[in-house]
Order: sequence, then C-alpha cells, then structure tokens
Amino acid sequence: MRIEVFTIFPEMVDRFCSYSLLGKARESGLLELVVHDLRSASQDPRRSVDDSPFGGGPGMVLAPEPIFNAVDRAAPIRPLYLLAPGGKRLDQAMVAELSLAAGFSLLCGRYEGVDQRVADHLVDGELSIGDFVLAGGEVAAVAVIEAVARLIPGVMGNAASATDESFTSQLLEYPQYTRPAEFRGWKVPSVLLSGDHGRITRWRAAAALARTMRDRPDLIAARGGLTRDEVRLLAEHGYPVAADGLKRGC
Repeated sequence: MRIEVFTIFPEMVDRFCSYSLLGKARESGLLELVVHDLRSASQDPRRSVDDSPFGGGPGMVLAPEPIFNAVDRAAPIRPLYLLAPGGKRLDQAMVAELSLAAGFSLLCGRYEGVDQRVADHLVDGELSIGDFVLAGGEVAAVAVIEAVARLIPGVMGNAASATDESFTSQLLEYPQYTRPAEFRGWKVPSVLLSGDHGRITRWRAAAALARTMRDRPDLIAARGGLTRDEVRLLAEHGYPVAADGLKRGC
C-alpha cells in the first residue's frame, strides 16, 4: 500500500511512522509512506503557507497556492482526503475499506483551517477522527495510517488479531487477561483457564456484549438492540438484560 501525506511538519509524521508495526511494515515493503512538505511548494522566499482570513477574525488560514502547487507537483495517489473536524467520521468500517485500496493520500490542516477552495476543488473528501479540534492534522494522519496499516495482510504477526478486536463486529472487545492467574487477590475468570475453547468463546461473546452495553450503549442501539440468542447468552453468564433491549422481531 502507498500512502502520501501533505503537511508543514513532515518530520513529525515520518518519525512516528518509523516505529513499531509501521516501521516494520515500511522496512518490509508492505507500506510505502511518502511525506510531502507543503512549505517546499511555497513561492514566498520565507516559505510562508498561511495568511490572515478575509473578513477578519483570529488566527491564520492555510493558503491555497502552496497546497495546490504541492499536490500538482507530487501527483499523489488518489483519493486525497483533507483531515478536518467537519469531515466524515472515521470508523472501523471505513478503516477496513481503506485497507483494501492500493493507497490514498492525506492533507493535514493547520491553524484556523484551510482555504475552502482546497476542499471544493482539490481534495476528494474530508475525514475526521472525532468531534474535537486538534492544533493540526498530523496526529489525525498518523492515527489513520496506523489504523489502516494494521489491516494490511502481513503487517500484524497474528492475522486474527485484526479481526478479533473492538468495533469489528460493532461491539467492544472482550476483557483480556495474562499471567499471573491471580494478582493482588484478583483472579482471572476460571473459564479462561479451563482449556474448553467452546466455553471460552461463549464467555468472550457474552463479556463483549456486556461491556458494550455498559460502556457504549449507542453501539448496541445502532445495531438495533439484542437478539434473543444474545439475551440468552448474557443470562447464561449472569448478565441481566431488560426486555426492551431486544431487537424488534427477534
């Protein structure tokens, strides 16, 4: 996969993506990351990339010229996404979709924002990693890159790790435990020590449902509630469920 990033802080993105799974993926050739410095495309002797907003107001705005110049010069792989708070919310389904592409490019916003002509006439869409504001798009860019790169075949040591985790089934992941079996008086659930993989699978499914109901009920609501089988599974493991939590018709 090829991912290209346009930013005024190329070292910030490149350095983060040189460690851990991303670094190994780049070394092995599974991930090709190209980072473009927007300042290199500025026609200003001072390499300026921003200016004050028309109409007044605080802060500065990324100007269109250096951005268009940088993209024209690089001819990056498409689609090209602008990272901005008002963009389409990134979720695991979209991450999975991006991981199937040959690649994509990201444009990091900064300051008070990016000239609207960039959004209207240059990029192919806008992405957001959440309803909050960052100082710039670099943190968002590396979040997108890491989320997507994990799903590239061969990047993770255990391929099952990418499918058996939070959000892949619209649920939070079940609780995880490791040695020792007892720590400061807190014991690992006995079913996980039983060696009975069928029981362990059912316990994990129930625990994932219960955790999601407790911490992210919106995810349960988004999938239409619980099925009768899920209610029975929860009851089997001691989790009470109100009748109104059922999916309609189930």
